[in-house]
Amino acid sequence: MDAFGDLLRGVRAQGSLFGSSTLSPPWALRFVDGAPLTLCTVLVGGGWIVPEHRPPEELRAGETVIVRGPAPFTFVDEVGTRAEPVACGEHCATPEQGGTRHRRGWNDRGDTADGATTLIVGAYPVHGEISRRLLDALPVVLRVPPGGESDPIWDHLAAEVAADTPGQQVVLDRLLDWMLVCALREYFDRPGGEPPAWYAAQRDPVVGDALRLLHTEPAAPWTVSSLADRTGVSRSTLAKRFAELVGEPPLTYLTRWRMTLAADLLAEREAATVAEIARAVGYSDAFAFSAAFKRIRGISPSGFRRTATAVARQPTATPTGAH
Repeated sequence: MDAFGDLLRGVRAQGSLFGSSTLSPPWALRFVDGAPLTLCTVLVGGGWIVPEHRPPEELRAGETVIVRGPAPFTFVDEVGTRAEPVACGEHCATPEQGGTRHRRGWNDRGDTADGATTLIVGAYPVHGEISRRLLDALPVVLRVPPGGESDPIWDHLAAEVAADTPGQQVVLDRLLDWMLVCALREYFDRPGGEPPAWYAAQRDPVVGDALRLLHTEPAAPWTVSSLADRTGVSRSTLAKRFAELVGEPPLTYLTRWRMTLAADLLAEREAATVAEIARAVGYSDAFAFSAAFKRIRGISPSGFRRTATAVARQPTATPTGAH
């Protein structure tokens, strides 16, 4: 497992979190789900993404944007449109409203009006502390133009949306996941870009191997020497290159990663003791684990679990992209 793949573990499209709209101007969709990530791809036509407190971003056919939540944003036919915004959320309207038609089905053969725009939307829930590290590395609006590795996926999306065949939802969900991964890679790899250190370091033959080992075997009793042996370099070479590329020593990175894993385990496994969580992330001593957790997270493991459990039990609306 590499660092990028690890951070994507809790980010998945599923069922109602995928939808589309066929829009005839003037139109304005107000996305109020509060989803941590929303991916928007235009199949036909175009429009403008208008985030809160940020300049509008034009979106043309074949282009994709990823919007980081939870702040709402609007998709409009033109900046300053006269259309009244239609709120899109869990109970997004299905009848025609002010020139905008929302649909939960896919094959919409009846709408062939000139100037119509077909928008594919995936609203992603992001579960746990692991995936939040990915969110922290993203801007509010991430734009991916056509002409990259996402283009073949776009072609598959367009074909699948028009099919209405058995198993379509599963295919669309997986295509959306594929599109998201490719869009993020293109953004991080763009010329002149500034990807997070953990992403850029994966390309280094030494540090990349070390990161993969730490993510594949986080509970192993790692030392800098043992990690250097596994990567085939000296201890001093590994320590120097890792600190230069990642921004912190290998074991400091490992401790932070273990505490991220532990935070999710504390929230997910309510019946597990702190000692059991400690062993799961490589600590034989629960006291040493608790001290490390509090040092990194600013709260004890038990305190973190109480807070996470209370938040999880609060009633929340289920985000949806079925517009």
